Amino acid sequence: MTELENCMESLITLFHRYADEDGDGSTLSKKELKKLMENELPTFLKCQKNPKTVDNILKDLDQNKDDKLSFEEFLPLIVGLSMACEKCYVLHQKKKSKK
Repeated sequence: MTELENCMESLITLFHRYADEDGDGSTLSKKELKKLMENELPTFLKCQKNPKTVDNILKDLDQNKDDKLSFEEFLPLIVGLSMACEKCYVLHQKKKSKK
């Protein structure tokens, strides 16, 4: 597989590993989302000032209001964080090239 295909597979596998903790496997409960974020996005969580960050993320992403996130509902979190990280990467590259 290509590097991108491996990344996609990793994201899918990671989502389902956490989603399967309660036996469901297809959605992340609040508890599963929190555990995923604590283990896989610890730097992001530590930077948040609001202790209700996970609650707010779940509320914002849960399109069908079932208090769970499907893979489709989870993806905007990954996309948004990736876009923010890419902006930091570009700024860092610009600073590096000016030296």
